[in-house]
Amino acid sequence: MGASLIDIKKRIDSTKMTMQITSAMQMVSAAKLNRSEQYMRKFHEYSHKIYEIVAHLAKELQSEGIELSDSDDVENTESFIDFRDMLIQRPIKKTGYLVISASQGLAGNYNSSLFNATLNMLKEDHKSHDEFVLMTIGSAAQAFFAKAGIEVDYQLESISDFPSFDEVRSIIVKAVSMFRTGEFDVLYVCYNHHVNAMMSMYRAEQFLPLTNFDDDVHDGVYMFDQSKQAEYIFEPSKEAVLARLLPQFAESAVYESILDAKTAEHAARMIAMRSATDNASKLIDELKKIYNQQRQSAITQEITEIVGGASALGQ
Repeated sequence: MGASLIDIKKRIDSTKMTMQITSAMQMVSAAKLNRSEQYMRKFHEYSHKIYEIVAHLAKELQSEGIELSDSDDVENTESFIDFRDMLIQRPIKKTGYLVISASQGLAGNYNSSLFNATLNMLKEDHKSHDEFVLMTIGSAAQAFFAKAGIEVDYQLESISDFPSFDEVRSIIVKAVSMFRTGEFDVLYVCYNHHVNAMMSMYRAEQFLPLTNFDDDVHDGVYMFDQSKQAEYIFEPSKEAVLARLLPQFAESAVYESILDAKTAEHAARMIAMRSATDNASKLIDELKKIYNQQRQSAITQEITEIVGGASALGQ
């Protein structure tokens, strides 16, 4: 009985240490979540303003009968993306997917839900791997799809908790390069969208080509009122301004998706660590009950033996 009590005490002590770790990780994730949400809200305003201007400009050029994807009179710019390449629509023979997964573990079912949703989409929409190109962020994504028998064509091992713009720029350059060379005809970004601290939602958004400028709703948000549009003066020309703005819009779109996914990751890890802390607390309470019960049984047994021995001596 004594050895059993010692084992239980050791389990209680080790569980307490685990609870301290998970509690600390929960607080760290909560701080990261708060910081990420604040930055995402600020960047959200910027990206949607870019969308408003680009959509307004694209509509004006289209209303004037200018075919953006065929225009040859746009001045050369220092932009790393030719804006016309981002508007070209061609028959979809191959589809590109960029899957943004968690770079670290201990985030509950964050990765598994993302992977399963993407895998189901691939199986439903494609008959073989020849019909799509798969790119992933995070080593867990590559491992999952490799196990599922799906080859990953391009992989980025990981990104930081608060990804820099340079990290995103490299992803855009690769994606646009593959789109321009015809390795795929449309690109979707697959990630977990952050709804709130308790909930995330799977998304598969089209990134290339940019074709949604006829809509006044972007990302579920009403962008601008047609009756309240500002008057813009463009210098040197609308085409040149659009050539400058489209790369910024593309950058902001993918960057916002990564920030969104990272925010959802922080929230998922915070919830997972909170659940682990709560479970550890419950386990400690149960172990204490068992410990006290066995300790009481041991004391009762000792008293019984003493009383029995005393009775035997009295006889």
